[in-house]
Amino acid sequence: MRSCQRYSTDLPRGACALTGLFVVLVGLFYTALVHADDQDPYSMKAVRVAYVEFPPITYRTAEGEPAGEFVEITKKVAAEAGYELEFIYLPVARTYLYLRDGTVDLWLGLSATPVLKEAVLESWISPIPVELSAWYRQDTEPLEHMDQLHGSMVILIGGYTYGGLRDWLEDQPDIRITEAPNHRSAVDMLKRKRGDYLLDYRQPVREILTHPSDAIIRESEVRSRNSAWMFSLASSRASILREAFDDAYLRLAERGEVPPVRRFEKTFVLPRFPEQYR
Repeated sequence: MRSCQRYSTDLPRGACALTGLFVVLVGLFYTALVHADDQDPYSMKAVRVAYVEFPPITYRTAEGEPAGEFVEITKKVAAEAGYELEFIYLPVARTYLYLRDGTVDLWLGLSATPVLKEAVLESWISPIPVELSAWYRQDTEPLEHMDQLHGSMVILIGGYTYGGLRDWLEDQPDIRITEAPNHRSAVDMLKRKRGDYLLDYRQPVREILTHPSDAIIRESEVRSRNSAWMFSLASSRASILREAFDDAYLRLAERGEVPPVRRFEKTFVLPRFPEQYR
């Protein structure tokens, strides 16, 4: 093996050592640069998106593909912002867990969800309004104020927190709670008189009221809420992603490619709705 010492007359020993040191430093710098690029949030373009069964806003098709109005808007926004999406279909409870531990980067969800207060960063943009309703049979009194729920049986969807309202309902000694696994089952339970009222969101329930026997179902609005992108604070990219998505939506709205920008206005609530959950 040749060495620098053999050619000492052509290259001084000190210069040889400096040359070797320079090569080592260049290698270290390149390795650090590559590693930094891997960790740079701006270069990480894949985004893991949780979505739940909430038709027609978000749902999974028979082919296993994500679909719905919010899904389509999110695809447009991500493309405009330069991100690639990986959709993950989850139950609601698992979605909350994955947001807390950073398994997913964001959820196509609802703003002001109490159990996620310390776990997510909400978008400033709200693409779609969402209404919570009380559903009942035509032989039942319309729900005109929350006090009417006392002494009744209320059907809830498993895993839903209803913006914290579930906690209030469960704390009431004279309100009985029963659960349904999904929207269709909940409506069927209501028709079979296994509950007096069903608390569920307007869009998914109206989507499934297609059976002739569903004609006996009526609706009273309980409160309105705002959809939002919920970015996991367990991810170092949370604020970067929120800014990118909000800015992309504004550009698309200016071009008329998504619905106009909505302001987070004061939402409607039924009289006597619990103050702490408004």
